[in-house]
Amino acid sequence: MRSEFLVRLTALTRKEARQMLRDRSNLMVGLLLPVALILLFGYGLSFDVRDAPVAVVLDDNSAIAREAVAGIEGSRCLSPVYVDTMARAEAMLQSGKVDAIVRVPIDFSRRQATGSATIQLILNGIDSTTATSLDAYVSASVSNAMLRRMDREGAAPHRGSITLMQRTWFNEAGISTWYLVPGLIVLVMTLVGAFLTSLLIAREWERGTLEALFVTPVRPLEIVLAKLLPYMVVGLVDLATCLLAARFLFHVPIRGSLFAIVLASSLYLAVSLLLGLFISGRTRNQFAASQVALLTSFLPALMLSGFIFDLRNVPVAVQVIAQLLPATHFMGMVKSLFLAGTDWMMVARNCTILAAYAFVLIFATRRTLRKTLD
Repeated sequence: MRSEFLVRLTALTRKEARQMLRDRSNLMVGLLLPVALILLFGYGLSFDVRDAPVAVVLDDNSAIAREAVAGIEGSRCLSPVYVDTMARAEAMLQSGKVDAIVRVPIDFSRRQATGSATIQLILNGIDSTTATSLDAYVSASVSNAMLRRMDREGAAPHRGSITLMQRTWFNEAGISTWYLVPGLIVLVMTLVGAFLTSLLIAREWERGTLEALFVTPVRPLEIVLAKLLPYMVVGLVDLATCLLAARFLFHVPIRGSLFAIVLASSLYLAVSLLLGLFISGRTRNQFAASQVALLTSFLPALMLSGFIFDLRNVPVAVQVIAQLLPATHFMGMVKSLFLAGTDWMMVARNCTILAAYAFVLIFATRRTLRKTLD
């Protein structure tokens, strides 16, 4: 009895092993995905802040004032960008080119001699985690610079004291929900888009109904658009739900143009839907299409778009990969539109990129539906 059991178990195990080896998509998920996640989280992603751009405005250009901010240049976490005027620094902060502004007032030298000197620090609060880290780094850099000067000159402690006047823009209260909810819109658009449409064409290939369309005058482009438009309506309903929840349920301010948010979201939704259609037409298998959609759309949008990690803190190779993802361009834009206001140059640049992705995917999906039977 035991020998018969072992014979049957061995035969079944061999059969399952052969099936597993033939199913390359499952094998890749089981073997390569854990390795990729280990390497990505271990080497590629980090919560640390490195080389964060900081605008430095020296209204007082004296030697003492320059020395007070000299510690910023020596920090591996900060990358100072010297600008002439506060107006230019504010514009850079709003467009996301810098993460903070350090302003030395015009009376800094005079007030420093009496121990009442102040330096203004303005933080970009869109990413509250980065803002908190920058506050600590700038404070430490300024304090260390003045301590070195006191040690060198033997000055009294009160003569070297500096007060850092900190303010946070765009998310004054540091509420994490304000940072997370706009990013969730990206994930929802990705999930609704890629996953819903990744099964459409594959399902018709498996059922044999697509061949019936090939004998009609219908063109591939018409098939693509016909499958796209109904799910665009579903995605726009989901977008409206997200916007209403963000405004009235989570009380996230919408400081930018609502038209720009809807336009950018519609373009990204179209890109996600077309990506799902392309995957579906290319794989022609529902199970494989769902796996590929997960690996190429949702997971990259979650980990490499800037939703969780600041992309400037990751290796260059990961940054290059992230810039190739449509979600990366949409993520930064929608967060700025919600919290910082409308920078039309940024909107135009990123919407152009998304539109280019949409046209490329329309052409690629159309190619998968050529009227040839394999």
